Amino acid sequence: MTAFTVRLTRALALKPRLDGAFSFALALLVALGLAVLYSATDGTMSMLYRQLVRIAVGVAVFLVFAQIPPAVLRRWTPPIYAACIGLLIGVALLGEGRGAQRWLDLGVVRFQPSELLKLTVPMMLAWYLHRVNLPPGFKDLAVCAVIIAIPAALIARQPDLGTALLVGASGIFVLFLAGVRWKVIISLATAGLACLPVLWHFMHDYQRGRVLTMLDPEADPLGKGWNIIQSKIAVGSGGLFGKGYQQGTQSHLDFLPESSTDFILAVYAEEFGLIGVLILFVLYGYIIIRGLALASAGRGGYERLLAGSLILTFFVYVAVNAGMISGILPIVGIPLPLVSYGGTSIVSLMAGFGIIMSVFSHRRLLKRP
Repeated sequence: MTAFTVRLTRALALKPRLDGAFSFALALLVALGLAVLYSATDGTMSMLYRQLVRIAVGVAVFLVFAQIPPAVLRRWTPPIYAACIGLLIGVALLGEGRGAQRWLDLGVVRFQPSELLKLTVPMMLAWYLHRVNLPPGFKDLAVCAVIIAIPAALIARQPDLGTALLVGASGIFVLFLAGVRWKVIISLATAGLACLPVLWHFMHDYQRGRVLTMLDPEADPLGKGWNIIQSKIAVGSGGLFGKGYQQGTQSHLDFLPESSTDFILAVYAEEFGLIGVLILFVLYGYIIIRGLALASAGRGGYERLLAGSLILTFFVYVAVNAGMISGILPIVGIPLPLVSYGGTSIVSLMAGFGIIMSVFSHRRLLKRP
């Protein structure tokens, strides 16, 4: 047994060193999500039980990743990234899904490999950048662009443009935290805006339809505009204090589609109103701020870049879902983190939180190799 294996085994055997405030906030969010899901599904216990199983798996993954030293993650980052790219290629060849190839069915488990790239892309970028002088120069930015572009292109091809953009955002956050100069950021943003007409040309018809529907949902109120119109009705009808728990009409009378997944925030807003939504966002805000504080405790560049980008990506999850259900962003199928019904997204999120906790808990436990 090598010294590296011995060190890893000892680290996993240690009692988890968890930040109590961060862990309690996550537990509170999960409990709130279960309550909202119970209402959104009209008390369907089978869905609640499945969600509980997924949360249990997520908690186990959280605890395992919280024990893995960042040095171990850093060493295994390149092969993990390569394996995830291989899974995306497998999806392109063997994937399945409703109108898109996004899932891999291994018999024992069925999952979305694209969710894993929200972790492995920041890991790979942090691994590369911690070895170079910061802020990164043109050559290093070009390498980082390739690291981001390969998985983003494979995911967009499924097609899953929403997840591809999130994967890209997770990588951009690493570059931002690495100290990329503002003139470079502005130049890249300008170039991105200039490429929008080209992107529009390569988008699928349904993706273009989502953008057009966001701009004018009333153009097809009984078709493409139905989802966002009903979502905005649900949000607006909640008023200041809401209609009360399990009293929402839009979801319980089946006007609101995907009420347990993409539009579960609309269900919550209708039942708990503006005050309830503000409380939920305060909870999300605390998790994000506390997560950034934990990330800043990392001992090295890899740890800080990785943990910081993961918590900022979590922020994007919340912002995009909120913008989606309120009609200011296109519907891209991004769930509300730790509240919406789902499996792979919960596990990947909890793995990310476990990495953040590992960065914090191992800040003095292990010597940097």
